[in-house]
Amino acid sequence: MGLLELKKVSKRFGGLTALSEFDLEIHKGEILGLIGPNGSGKTTTFNIITGFLEPDSGNLIFENKNITKLKPHSIAELGIIRTFQLANLFFELSVFNNIMIGFHNSAKLSIIGELLNTPTCRKREKELNRKAIEILKLTGLEPHKDKLARNLSAGWRKTLAIAIALAAGPKLLLLDEPACTLSPSRVDSVMNLILKVRDSGVTIMMIEHNMRSIMDYCDRIVVLNFGKKIAEGPPDQVKQNKDVIRTYLGL
Repeated sequence: MGLLELKKVSKRFGGLTALSEFDLEIHKGEILGLIGPNGSGKTTTFNIITGFLEPDSGNLIFENKNITKLKPHSIAELGIIRTFQLANLFFELSVFNNIMIGFHNSAKLSIIGELLNTPTCRKREKELNRKAIEILKLTGLEPHKDKLARNLSAGWRKTLAIAIALAAGPKLLLLDEPACTLSPSRVDSVMNLILKVRDSGVTIMMIEHNMRSIMDYCDRIVVLNFGKKIAEGPPDQVKQNKDVIRTYLGL
């Protein structure tokens, strides 16, 4: 059994079927790429996994627990964390403080304790500061820690979005187009960071239109078209699949 399983998941919006009996298994420790043309069901899949949408039918099993009807905050507390294509950064705060905000899912500090500045809260805050520094070092953001987020380049903003997600303590990290709009050199930097995150023990699932990053860095790829899975397997196998070639090239 995988870390996360989607079993016969379907979702309709009026007369449009966004997902049709979609089966998916995400293996612990892998980087899984989810690709397909616009409107193929990729974002719907992310929204269902993270609880922002409830499927019309089917089930989601995470670590042997049925999470199908859980709300987004409950799913995040289990360790399923998502970044967005348009990163939700706090642009007027520093890089360091953006990461500190990312700890909100796991910090569990009491409001009364914070107001009274209790020893427990002071100790917990010191620990969070230490973890934030570790994330800064892992992501390469340490030299930028005092910069306002709005002053970062597009590539470093993508990196900061990943850093904020890491602060939430993910077991499964869902990345929405982490390489989108980046130069080739920054694509490699961001993708190498994703490899480091995977090697630290976090399972990765990513939506991406940059085919080079998908083919070069993913362990396995799932291809959607009109809400149905048309291919699944290692990159070398998927890129030779006739249905995938037809979908992307019209041949």
